[in-house]
Amino acid sequence: MLSIQNLKASLNDGTQILKGINLEVKPGEIHAIMGLNGSGKSTLSKVISGHPAYHVDGGSVFLNGKDLLSMDVSARANEGFFISMQYPIEIPGVPNVEFLRMAMDSQRAYRKEPKISDEEFKTRLNSSMELLEMDERYRERGLNDGFSGGEKKRNEILQMAMLEPRISFLDETDSGLDIDALRIVANGINHIMDSSRAVILVTHYQRLLDYVKPHFVHVLHRGKIVLSGGPELALKLEELGYDWITEEA
Repeated sequence: MLSIQNLKASLNDGTQILKGINLEVKPGEIHAIMGLNGSGKSTLSKVISGHPAYHVDGGSVFLNGKDLLSMDVSARANEGFFISMQYPIEIPGVPNVEFLRMAMDSQRAYRKEPKISDEEFKTRLNSSMELLEMDERYRERGLNDGFSGGEKKRNEILQMAMLEPRISFLDETDSGLDIDALRIVANGINHIMDSSRAVILVTHYQRLLDYVKPHFVHVLHRGKIVLSGGPELALKLEELGYDWITEEA
């Protein structure tokens, strides 16, 4: 599904951040990426999505055999790459429900499909909002406008549920969530996952991985994946921290 080969990237000022990322993600898999602050975790998601603050110095990223790095930002999204940002932006004046409809119609236009019908949109929205325990007031509020941190994260999983991406890169989705919100967000992720989709979770904490069970855990350090393992690796990191890895890397 997602194949990242020797990906290198820098800030536009020339500061190199990613120094050769290799990662293979197959359908049905959940991967967790962990690491110290500044190791390149958020940069990886931004580079794949096409953020203009970064320059790709080398390597490749393919989604289902298609070269994502050759596409513009909207095409990457319409091909099925979804990113949940660490700090979701607020867009006052754009109702949440209208943003969702526009995003879905853009996706459908890219695939040469007709616009979503009112009935189908309403049915899917009601179902997704119920899944994430979101009440009616979220429909007409401006996109993330005045939302708490937890509400923003829940709203992004709502977008994920509506758009049904092939692969979702969730950057610190658990950040700022209380226990109830964490449970709701995790339940949404698990509900959306199936054998045709994949998820990459960026997190600092084991607590999210207690709810969303990863198949693989990777440690990012100084722009490279220096260690990979199963779910037990996250437990070891929770117990021992990163010193035992960074001293060897």
